[in-house]
Amino acid sequence: MPDSSVYDNMRDEFAKGYLQVYTGAGKGKTTAAIGLSVRALGAGMNVFFAQFIKGAKYSEFDALEKLSAKGSFTHKQYGRGCFIMREPEQADIDAARDGLADALKEMKSGKYRLVVLDEANVAVALKLLTKEELLDFASQRPENVELLITGRGASEELKDIADLVTEMREIKHYYQEGVMARRGIES
Repeated sequence: MPDSSVYDNMRDEFAKGYLQVYTGAGKGKTTAAIGLSVRALGAGMNVFFAQFIKGAKYSEFDALEKLSAKGSFTHKQYGRGCFIMREPEQADIDAARDGLADALKEMKSGKYRLVVLDEANVAVALKLLTKEELLDFASQRPENVELLITGRGASEELKDIADLVTEMREIKHYYQEGVMARRGIES
């Protein structure tokens, strides 16, 4: 087992947080964000995971809530129970804006080292949030908070200010063969 000075050096490396963006048309952005959350929890960090648009129950969040120490993982959804496949209503816009305000309060609280805005890029594309609102949110990130913004269609401006940008690219997907989301695999 390494001596404690190794862990002290690791803690110093995490004194500064960065802005990460996971985007692209391929599957796996939310799953990668969950993986980062697990890693952060394992390192003793608190995680705030905000999901925009989505409002359905997902198996992985049940697992994270069971695995995390009391209060170390907070998951909130700012959608109305379904992925929006229609013109958004004012209630959808209100839910997203309330979610962004809530996430900003949590990010600034000092409680969380990792804040995830899942599908926030899609919320911008659907006009639930503006690009400027999302950029303003990112600009208010405290120095020691790691911020991850996911969703296809990230703006060039967001990618420009990000410290890390990963693009998921779909090559082949069984949805094209009519396979729907399976519990424990996609939901």
